[in-house]
Amino acid sequence: MDAIDRIKTTLEMLEKKESLMARKIAEELANAREANRQGNKRRALQHLKKKKLYEAQLDALATSQLKLQEQVIMLEGSKATSETYGALRSGADAMRRMVKETKIEDVDATMDAISEQTEQMRQVQEALGQPVGFAAELDEDELEEELAELDALDVEDKLLDSELARELEEEPAMPSVPLPSVPAPAIAADEEAELKALQAEMELL
Repeated sequence: MDAIDRIKTTLEMLEKKESLMARKIAEELANAREANRQGNKRRALQHLKKKKLYEAQLDALATSQLKLQEQVIMLEGSKATSETYGALRSGADAMRRMVKETKIEDVDATMDAISEQTEQMRQVQEALGQPVGFAAELDEDELEEELAELDALDVEDKLLDSELARELEEEPAMPSVPLPSVPAPAIAADEEAELKALQAEMELL
């Protein structure tokens, strides 16, 4: 049992004594009143004296409790301070070991290796992004000129379309004339006669 637990146990015991003293004080006061009502002043005074003694003990108990409570507060504060100091010391020791195990030369070497690998990766990415084969032989300036020509042709076509549409809107509409119906060609009279003669020959056969 540590000091704080021991003091708390003592405080519990003093609280029990305090309750007992308070009960005895109440009993002695009641006895003094009863004796006084019966006209026995001598016994009443004796009960009042005992009540005063109990009250003095009660005051002493209250003083002892207050001192013990102060000690508990101080000890709890000291314990918290000690634990805080221990935690800080443990952290400092851990940091000291980490610094001792980690050399600045190793850190510099690691950072240099990371920088070198990063630069190599950047060069690889640039190499992969460069055009190869026929695409590498294309002239970018020539492609830009061709693209500009296409843009100019598009603009010219748009202008022509706009002028044509404007002319169609301005030209008056021609009235529609119905076309004459063409009669079916008449069969010549001689051709009709030949056809009848051919039919007659077919019947004789």
